[in-house]
Amino acid sequence: MAWRLLQLGMGSAVETLCGQAYGAEKYEMLGVYLQRSTVLLMATGVPLAAMYAFSEPILLLLGQSPEIAGAAAEFAYGLIPQIFAYAANFPIQKFLQAQSIVAPSAYILTASMALHVAMSWVAVYRLGLGLLGASLTLSLTWWVLVAGQFAYIVLSPRCRETWTGFTWAAFADLAGFARLSAASAVMLALEVWYFQVLILLAGMLPDPQIALDSLTVCTSIQSWVFMISVGFNAAASVRVGNELGAGNPRSAAFSAWVVTAMSALIAVIAGVVVFLLRHKLSYIFTGGEAVSRAVADLCPLLVGTIVLCGIQPVLSGVAVGCGWQALVAYINIGCYYFIGVPLGALLGFKFDYGIKGLWGGMIGGTLIQTIILLWITFRTDWNKEVEEARRRLDKWDDAKQPLLANVQR
Repeated sequence: MAWRLLQLGMGSAVETLCGQAYGAEKYEMLGVYLQRSTVLLMATGVPLAAMYAFSEPILLLLGQSPEIAGAAAEFAYGLIPQIFAYAANFPIQKFLQAQSIVAPSAYILTASMALHVAMSWVAVYRLGLGLLGASLTLSLTWWVLVAGQFAYIVLSPRCRETWTGFTWAAFADLAGFARLSAASAVMLALEVWYFQVLILLAGMLPDPQIALDSLTVCTSIQSWVFMISVGFNAAASVRVGNELGAGNPRSAAFSAWVVTAMSALIAVIAGVVVFLLRHKLSYIFTGGEAVSRAVADLCPLLVGTIVLCGIQPVLSGVAVGCGWQALVAYINIGCYYFIGVPLGALLGFKFDYGIKGLWGGMIGGTLIQTIILLWITFRTDWNKEVEEARRRLDKWDDAKQPLLANVQR
């Protein structure tokens, strides 16, 4: 969903600051950054919630039928609480990840999923609440996840130094925090929308059905492998941020290259496996022979995308750890929308290469972006990055006044 993408992007500012603050042993500032990011994302959620509240007239204005608009609005009403749960969840996750605390979130998420299945069955089938019941249980599940993680933060000895209670400092310099958050949102949105443009353009081809079916299969496979890179993205952000905050430039550089190399190696192995199974992969999704042949034909492009997506997200994680979100946003605009999309459209439509031309051109944009990020990372003066991290932390290292009595275990 677009609102989730916006909040996810804006929330990555706390990823930079918490990682660097933890490395600098400014433990109490992690709680401040957590609260500041939550305040900002909650404020962002207000206009998004208003859009959901008026979704039915908006959809009617866009030309949807009354039946579709009514059903969509009914589902959207139940998702309004989820917007604010998500605003709290992402900063909490990054607060924990900055301290290398990952397992508790995974356990709480697993329990929440099991609870969600049970609640959905009761709401939809036993109580007959339909679409509204399904969306309300989804929102409730997200709040259970938030409550579980926050309870862990408050009660766990591992967070005793990083969570010292609510503070007025959470409201200090929200404008500066918002600027870093906005750059993060733009960086992420441009990356996600880029491959959505590919699907949109594929629908404009002369015979779009086979092209879209085969592309859907390929992107589904690619998204599975991409999840591995997402994990390395988080690891790169945390390790680089921690080392910069701790004043260890050599360790920061070493962490960046080790994580990138590991992710790239796994991506190459995954690409080889996909290529060897290219004639059978489509049958996981469909039994059509025509789609199977089209998927096999697109597999070289899929392998190229898998390899690039084993490197590029990790470099983006390094960028987040360093606080380069604005720079990467500009790079994304240039490489994706001034090179990749026009090149793909030119090859796909002008030179009649079809879906292979569209995808090949857009891979070209991603390749150029990856090369630029590799060059920037290689040329980085890590000593200067340490100094920049110190300046950034000093800027937001506010004197904290207790809003409520500090929560002590």
